[in-house]
Amino acid sequence: MICKELTLDLVRVTEAAALGSGRWIGKGCKNEADGAAVRGMRTAFDTVPIRGTVVIGEGEMDEAPMLYIGEEVGCGCERDPAVDIAVDPLEGTNLCAKNAPSAIAVFAAAEKGNLLEAPDMYMDKICVGPAGKGLIDINASVTENVTAYAKASGKALGDINVVVLDRERHQKIIQELRGCGCRVQLITDGDVAPAVACGLPHTGIDMLIGIGGAPEGVIAAAALKCLGGDMQGKLWPEDDEDRERMAKMGIHDENKVLTMEDLARGDDVFFTATGITSGPLLEGISYEDNKATTHSIILRSFTGTIRYITTIHDYDKKPLIKKIDMDKP
Repeated sequence: MICKELTLDLVRVTEAAALGSGRWIGKGCKNEADGAAVRGMRTAFDTVPIRGTVVIGEGEMDEAPMLYIGEEVGCGCERDPAVDIAVDPLEGTNLCAKNAPSAIAVFAAAEKGNLLEAPDMYMDKICVGPAGKGLIDINASVTENVTAYAKASGKALGDINVVVLDRERHQKIIQELRGCGCRVQLITDGDVAPAVACGLPHTGIDMLIGIGGAPEGVIAAAALKCLGGDMQGKLWPEDDEDRERMAKMGIHDENKVLTMEDLARGDDVFFTATGITSGPLLEGISYEDNKATTHSIILRSFTGTIRYITTIHDYDKKPLIKKIDMDKP
C-alpha cells in the first residue's frame, strides 16, 4: 500500500511541472513548455521517498532524456513503496502555447504492476462519473450509452454535456449526440482533464466519448477509479506497427474491451493534477510579487478522498522552485 503521508510529496511533483511550463503560457512555444515541465517534474521526483518506475512517460529511453519508460524515479530506500508511475508533465502542449483552457500537469501512481503499460497509440474511450458506473458499454451505440446515463442520473438528455475531441473521425459521434439532443462540448486537445471532470459534479461535464491517446486513457482511468466513476476503452491501431505493439502486450483482438480494472488495478491508486491554464477541472497558475499560485487536486482510491490544494510559491525562499524557474523564456 502507498503511504498516505506521501500526499504533499506527490502534489509537489505536479506543481513543479506546472511551474516549469507556466512561464511559457501563451508564448506559442509548445516544445519549450513541454521540456520545462518535464525538467520540473523530474527534479521534484528526486525528493519523493518512493521506488518508482515510469510505465507511461515521455517515450522510450532512446526517445526521451528523462521520464522515459522504465526510468526509476524517487529517492526511496528498500522500506519505501515500489510503485508504477504514469506521467504527463504537460497534458495539452498546444493549450499551454495558446493560453487555451485546461492545460494540466498530471501523474498517477499505483502499487507495482497495477498500471497498464499502454503503448503510444490511440484508444477509443467512454468515461462517466459515479452515476454511470456499471452502465456504459463501449460496444453499444452512443445513443444507448447517453440514454442509460440520463436514466441513471435523473437528467434530461438535453441537459447532458458530452466532451468530444474536435476531429474528423468523430463526426458521426457528434451528429448522433446532437441528434439525441445532448450538448456537445468540442475540445481541440487534451482529453485527460475532461475525463477526470466527469467524476466531479461541479464541472458541468457528464461524459467523454471518442478516440484519444492510450497512455492518457490509463491516467484518466486512475482518476475515475478514485472518484467512483467508470471507463471502458479499446485500443485503436492505425497500422501494423500499432498491432505489433498490441501483440507485445498480449492483446491480439482489436475488439478487446479494456475495463477500468484492466487499466488501473489494485485498491490503492493515487492521481494528482495541477492546473496550468484554467478550465472546468482546475484554475491555472497566476503570478504576483515574485510569487506563483497553483491549484491542484489529489485523489486516492483506497479512501475515496478528494483534496484540493492551493499553494503560494515564493521564488525568493524556495531554492527548488527557483531552479525550475531557470527555464523561463
